[in-house]
Amino acid sequence: MKTRRELAKETLNHTEPARVVIDFGGHRSSGIAVQAYGKLREYLGLKKTVPFVYDVIQQLALIEPDVLEITGGDFLELSHFYLHVNDYWKDWRLQDGTPCKIPAYLCIEENERGDFLVRGRNGKVIAAQKKGTLYFEQTCWPYENSEEDVFDDLAEELKKISWWSIPAPPGPASVFDPAGTNRYAEAAKYLHDNTDKAIYAIFGGNAFETATFAFKTDNFFCDMLTAPTRVHRFLDRLLEFFLKQLDAFLDAVGPYVDVIGFGDDLGMQTGTLISPDLYRAFIQPIHRILWKHVKNRFPEIKTCLHTCGSVYAILPDLIDAGIDAINPVQTNCRNMEPQRLKIEFGDKITFWGGGCDTRSVLPRGTPAEVERDVQKNLEILHSGGGFVFQQVHNIVADVPPANILAMFDAVRKFND
Repeated sequence: MKTRRELAKETLNHTEPARVVIDFGGHRSSGIAVQAYGKLREYLGLKKTVPFVYDVIQQLALIEPDVLEITGGDFLELSHFYLHVNDYWKDWRLQDGTPCKIPAYLCIEENERGDFLVRGRNGKVIAAQKKGTLYFEQTCWPYENSEEDVFDDLAEELKKISWWSIPAPPGPASVFDPAGTNRYAEAAKYLHDNTDKAIYAIFGGNAFETATFAFKTDNFFCDMLTAPTRVHRFLDRLLEFFLKQLDAFLDAVGPYVDVIGFGDDLGMQTGTLISPDLYRAFIQPIHRILWKHVKNRFPEIKTCLHTCGSVYAILPDLIDAGIDAINPVQTNCRNMEPQRLKIEFGDKITFWGGGCDTRSVLPRGTPAEVERDVQKNLEILHSGGGFVFQQVHNIVADVPPANILAMFDAVRKFND
């Protein structure tokens, strides 16, 4: 019998495996909100545990082995190693008072209004979870009011961005301190040697998103049109930074992992956030260099780009730049219908997601409707390999546990 890692490699190589491979919590867009996770454990009759909130911004819980055993799952992200490292965590609580664990290095405080605040390394508030909300939001954009056009201070300024300063394990300092990559190596080797699952390592390399985090989205959009030289200068410095970090990252995890994860949310509901021409002019060259760099060093490792929304218009460009897989395959967006994607691009790229609609069906449908949605998508996407099952995006706080189990049961029935 083939291992889960072998089955995952088959589908990523566009060979139809003996069964559909599943990703549940294998990276930070295939997981589950901590509120939904607690309800799922209770529904399954499992022992009550204190959840590990490993991604504080998105409030995602690390999925423990007993849940993964029931739901299935052929991938693990490096963060799962930290379920075994007690001193990595400290006690905290959710806004509703539920006890939880968060990474010990985080500095979160509560103000007089009941908001949760995260301070960066310079003491400035960089993210806030306002009272009554579910997620943290970015509050600091380092170049928002700056006329900087040399960007010699880039590495320091990135530390003021919440998405950079509040990483999930194995952080915290790995993207800034090369010595921190030892944690990645330890996690990757442990999971490779102690599980038969495929290992997913998140690098990031978010070129477009980092620019919007640094300048603020509206400013960056204007600058692409009115100050293209400044934008190219910023992106050139960012690429230099990324390549140094990518080399250190690959040194640490390359021998042990199967997938390197990149990110850049380029889509919205009706199309791309920027035109294909602007993507080709500013972002594609960086993507091409980063993805090629992985292949030059570790040809057997697959690359996956997380990019939400309708990216149909630039899928040929992403493929041309060398990406192996895209996630989440947001099938309820314009031109992202599974059949269209499979016919036009199914032999060129792996679709990592699109297995169940997380906008309306999974949170609002009945278990029977969830099962029908999964069955329909599997019949289209599984054929010929090149498809990893996951729900479109993270399972959010209000999804009923019965619907979560119905989703995974539907995959199991399809496999049988």
